[in-house]
Amino acid sequence: MTLSQSVLAGNRLSIARLLTQVENDSPEGRAALVELFPHTGKAHLIGVTGAPGTGKSSLVNQLTLYYRKQLAARKKIAIIAVDPSSPFTGGAVLGDRVRMRDLSGDEGVFIRSMASRGSVGGLAQPTASFTQVFDAAGFDIIIIETVGAGQSEVDIAKLAHTTIVVEAPGLGDDIQAIKAGILEIADVLVVNKADRPGVENTERALRSTLELAHPTKRIFHHHGQTISIDAPETDANIWIPPINKTVSTDGKGIPELADSIAKHSAHLRQSGDWALRDGARLRSELEAVLQEELVNHFFERVQKAEYESVVDKVLNRNISPYEAVKLLLNGNTEQKK
Repeated sequence: MTLSQSVLAGNRLSIARLLTQVENDSPEGRAALVELFPHTGKAHLIGVTGAPGTGKSSLVNQLTLYYRKQLAARKKIAIIAVDPSSPFTGGAVLGDRVRMRDLSGDEGVFIRSMASRGSVGGLAQPTASFTQVFDAAGFDIIIIETVGAGQSEVDIAKLAHTTIVVEAPGLGDDIQAIKAGILEIADVLVVNKADRPGVENTERALRSTLELAHPTKRIFHHHGQTISIDAPETDANIWIPPINKTVSTDGKGIPELADSIAKHSAHLRQSGDWALRDGARLRSELEAVLQEELVNHFFERVQKAEYESVVDKVLNRNISPYEAVKLLLNGNTEQKK
């Protein structure tokens, strides 16, 4: 039995081995991904993102426990926890499993930590390939927990069907939560650590943001008087992100969060957005792979000495980076000495 066949059969050791090969970008890993790709497209991809300290790992732990123990149909869950790599040593702690001890020993849960390896946007480059491995292996839900870098973590929206943005009270200015970027990718908003003071202010700030994007009232000025009336019902194809309050340390609010996720999944399928998101995700992955292969092909074609010569010209301010790229692509690196 080949490695890809063992993965399709759900063999945990084979899954672990293939994930390592994929992360190392080995030829065996690439070949297995080619064989597994026709068997993908069934899993629900859930992204969990937010600033550091909001309790993302504990939330993922409680949500997975709910899926495994509370629901009548016990779903198989895969968790991809992306940890930041040190810009100096390149290492990563990979410590999210410390907060997921409740899941140890459950054969229906597979947790894989991976380092971001300097990738911006909160995800590592092989993350999409990891989801394909878990998808082909028969996992119903794949939860991707991002680095926790803040407002730049928008790549998860390209990968996940449902993106959960986690906020928490007491982490700073509430206006920080309203800034464009990370909130705009939210399908479900979560105010975690809801037992802390200030939760009402955080929820109010988030709700104000949603009302600006999806107004529920219209304001008219008539003869100097301000008149407020209810706006007509929103288009059924428009999803307004719900706000869920949770306490991940004791599981409070987790059933309601799972219900919001299920409703969003149903909305995606009914509106046709599920297929659209899948298409956008695969297109984004194709472009990323294409870009990587083109860069690799370029460096295979260009001599290192020629490349370093052009770099020296840029460093000496003899040519601009744009001119350098033109010289390298045209294969004439001797111009503009």
